[in-house]
Amino acid sequence: MVEIAVIGAGYVGLTCAAGLASLGHNVACADIDADRIAGLQQGRLPIHEPGMAELVQRELRTGRLDFLVGAAEASARAELHFMCLPTPQGPDGAADLTYLLGAVAEIAPVLAPGSVVVNKSTVPVGTAKLVATSIGRDDVAVVSHPEFLREGSALADFLAPDRIVVGGADQDAARRVAKLYAEIGAPVLQTDAESAELIKYASNAFLATKLTFVNEMAEVCEQVGADIDDVMLGMGYDKRIGTAYLQPGPGWGGSCFPKDTEALLHIAASAQVEFDFLRNVIALNGRHLARVAGKVTAMLDGDVRGKRVAAWGLTFKAGTDDLRESPAIAVLRLLAEGGADIVAYDPAVTGPPERLPHVTIATNPLEAALDAECLVVLTEWPELAAVDLDELAAAMRRHRVVDARNLLDRDALVARGFHHAGVGR
Repeated sequence: MVEIAVIGAGYVGLTCAAGLASLGHNVACADIDADRIAGLQQGRLPIHEPGMAELVQRELRTGRLDFLVGAAEASARAELHFMCLPTPQGPDGAADLTYLLGAVAEIAPVLAPGSVVVNKSTVPVGTAKLVATSIGRDDVAVVSHPEFLREGSALADFLAPDRIVVGGADQDAARRVAKLYAEIGAPVLQTDAESAELIKYASNAFLATKLTFVNEMAEVCEQVGADIDDVMLGMGYDKRIGTAYLQPGPGWGGSCFPKDTEALLHIAASAQVEFDFLRNVIALNGRHLARVAGKVTAMLDGDVRGKRVAAWGLTFKAGTDDLRESPAIAVLRLLAEGGADIVAYDPAVTGPPERLPHVTIATNPLEAALDAECLVVLTEWPELAAVDLDELAAAMRRHRVVDARNLLDRDALVARGFHHAGVGR
């Protein structure tokens, strides 16, 4: 059992705090938001993540998990300090370390000798050294320990990870962090801090590249009469390629891919490396978002102005309430700029998104589709695939569907007289 402070009660911080407590460690999770902490002390979560509320409530009952206001109070009684602070994209594309360095300055005076500060946030190369300099103590080590959590499956990713990466100049400190996960049995890569910091960026950039490749191939399939699902299935059987991230869609987004690809571009440019390949991947993703909006426009005779468009899905993926950099929002903004009247449904969203304030939010899929001239499917929520298509046909004014996730039964829609446009078909 190890005494651990987790600084930051956001998505990553909550997952780490609950996960480490479930492994038998004593965890104090701190945040500056007093209302958030008050809710968490009662077992109320500020995020939507399957299984998280139940785990937090269980660990609160065991006494292994506690929530506090203020980083210094949590760190004063800990030996390992997980820094889980936001690192938003700055104006130049670089990660903004303001929150991280502010928290480091707060805890530095109370760190016990022999403490290890663990950079869990996604941070640029050189941040471990920067944090060590900020602390300014020879008796405190700093290691990089990137997270690889997917929203919607964060707990599974934490408790059964593909790998555990820990890097730092002090290898004994790195081993202390890796030992926290001894009972999990996942592969451990112990390396230098710079490599550990770069692994997260490289992983997300590669996954974004893979998704962009699939969407590029989908466009080829549409032009030559092939089916993207079969093409990707045939590719996925190749063990060198694998099946993950071979699904076409409206484009990639979320809280990580957009800012991490831009941050990697900035890292490369700072090292005088022209990463044109990644720059093109980012540009192509924008083109695919526009392509989906273009398909809706084409379904509506080339003009969406004043026409009612139903949208199923607003979050960037199913299983989360996260709207940050959502492809769905990007597509709908393009349609809204063209004058479309948008009514949307998403099971995790109850009010108009900040970046799309004029959209009307429906309480169920059929309400969103009522009198619509076109339906666009943007998030792969399983319940949307279960909607009765006869009821959908009865609700809509015109039978037009753009399925940007290939979620609905195409043949069943066509049999009911729908004009259907998927991705890569």
